[in-house]
Amino acid sequence: MNTTKVITRFAPSPTGYLHAGNYRTALFSYMYARQKGGKFILRIEDTDKERSKKEYEDNIIDSLKWLGLTYDDFCRQSDRTLLYGTYIQKLLDSGNAYISKEIPKEPGDRSEVIRFKNPNKKVKFTDLIRGDIEFDTTDLGDFVIARSMTEPVFHLVVVIDDALSEITHIIRGEDHISNTPRHILIYEALGLMAPHYAHIPLLLSPDRTKMSKRKGALPITEYRKMGYLPEAVINYLAFLGWNPGGERELYNVEELIKLFDLNQVQKSAAIFNIEKLNWFNKEYIKLLPQETLFKYVSETLAPHNYNSEILRKITPLIVERISRFGELEDMVKNNELQYFFNCPVIKKELLAWKTENDFQKIKERLITVSDILKTVPESDYTKDKIKEALWPFAEKEGRGAVLWPLRVSLSGQEKSPDPFTLIEIFGKEETIIRLENTIKLL
Repeated sequence: MNTTKVITRFAPSPTGYLHAGNYRTALFSYMYARQKGGKFILRIEDTDKERSKKEYEDNIIDSLKWLGLTYDDFCRQSDRTLLYGTYIQKLLDSGNAYISKEIPKEPGDRSEVIRFKNPNKKVKFTDLIRGDIEFDTTDLGDFVIARSMTEPVFHLVVVIDDALSEITHIIRGEDHISNTPRHILIYEALGLMAPHYAHIPLLLSPDRTKMSKRKGALPITEYRKMGYLPEAVINYLAFLGWNPGGERELYNVEELIKLFDLNQVQKSAAIFNIEKLNWFNKEYIKLLPQETLFKYVSETLAPHNYNSEILRKITPLIVERISRFGELEDMVKNNELQYFFNCPVIKKELLAWKTENDFQKIKERLITVSDILKTVPESDYTKDKIKEALWPFAEKEGRGAVLWPLRVSLSGQEKSPDPFTLIEIFGKEETIIRLENTIKLL
């Protein structure tokens, strides 16, 4: 084994869509390898022929690409079937394995399997996170390593694969701790040096149950569809069970790689908190340049064919109200954006400010506001200039009494940006049209 260069791996099974916990394992393995100037390998463990599917493998590759976790080498276990057979034969020839006659207990059970001859001894290894761990392997019995010469099982192939790839550090979930003694026994029987092990704490769902693809945990690609940024997802996953210390929380992947330390990984389970992920994502949205923000917004809202010029103007407003870009569709469904692009239908009763319901007086004020706005040159239709023009009248009549019906006339909504911001967005012609529509209604 090459012990001078760190080599880690991510070895998922393509038997379902992987969740955040799986990709946190990939991230920790990736960061450790990159920090040490080593290699990060992707291995697809597809020996389960019935449940392994190409769509799941494609999703794994797509997810790693989206997250930016580039790998240096790639392999599939299904491409090594014949090679595994040579190792099975080696174990049989050395007496470390034997063909076992079985009594089938259920339909489909084999009458013959290959078992590892357990030396029934204590196995001790030093986990880089949990320290020294010792097992008495007697309780494991003579465990199965293959169903036939061409059908090896997990415990054997994982050892052979890791040895062939010269893996130096295996970073995986703590649910694999109980598998490690079997693997060490096989390493010894094959005359191979076992790698270093680091078992990271499990990632739990909010209800503190183990996160699992079989229990409905979301594939990482679903977060992309919901409008999360990969940088935010990476930052959040890195902090599930580890952090570099201090108050700072936002780190790019290069900074995370530099700071990552296996010795600082917590031993207790981490809880996946969607609210905290939303916070990270919102913070990363704030860091995006305006042109990038507009690109995300316009691509998300493309099916609605909104006016691009207006959409560009309102992008800063709407991104203030979201934690992820998928929430833009919720704003559309809740009719929170339509008024920017089309004249709203005004509800008369909404024009009343607090208890004032003298609609004739409201109409007169809106006529005055319209007359004032008609005198302002188009070039001065900015928030500050419009406020300067309307403020004396608003102060005289009562700010709420003037500005509330003005804002409702422009948006038709109980909640919307202030009227000066709306007027700057709509411009002179559209603003006057909307005001006159309300005046006609009254």
